Amino acid sequence: MALPWGAPLTRDDLAAMPDDGHRYEIVDGALLVTPSPGSRHQAAITELIVLLHGAAKSGLVVVPAPFDYIVTANTVLQPDLLVANRADVRERGLEQGTPLLVVEVLSPSTRLSDLGTKRLAYQAAGVPAYWVVDPEEPSLTVFLLEAGTYAETATVTGETSFHADFPFAIDVTPDRLIPSASKPR
Repeated sequence: MALPWGAPLTRDDLAAMPDDGHRYEIVDGALLVTPSPGSRHQAAITELIVLLHGAAKSGLVVVPAPFDYIVTANTVLQPDLLVANRADVRERGLEQGTPLLVVEVLSPSTRLSDLGTKRLAYQAAGVPAYWVVDPEEPSLTVFLLEAGTYAETATVTGETSFHADFPFAIDVTPDRLIPSASKPR
């Protein structure tokens, strides 16, 4: 596939990417490519889907990757999970509105972009809540948007629970996101 040289990539360029098991995203026209995640990452995602879906209020939807959050023509992200208003979700992605919550689960190949580039992109897009799960520790770090900037409002590890009131009431315990079968032996 030939990409335009020196020009920012767009949503149309992203749509032409191969279906090869990699995750393709663009931030301000720059391409981010990450490999398929590992089992601990996917175990955490599965547990979070069940937990968040069970607590979600009517009118909200929990959507896992791969699913596009289209911020602009040249910023298209695929958070590991997002919670959005059901009315904003379309067949191919979230094209209007902003997710209420975005969750990224760290892996060795995504750690820097999840904590840097993507966090800044979610902040610029006005996503009110951003959670980062580290399955290695295990831990949960919570960022809430305050005056246009993410403020770290909580970090919990192991068996310590975090109680969220937004986008709905829920308790999250990092150790429970990583089933013992997926922990290293």
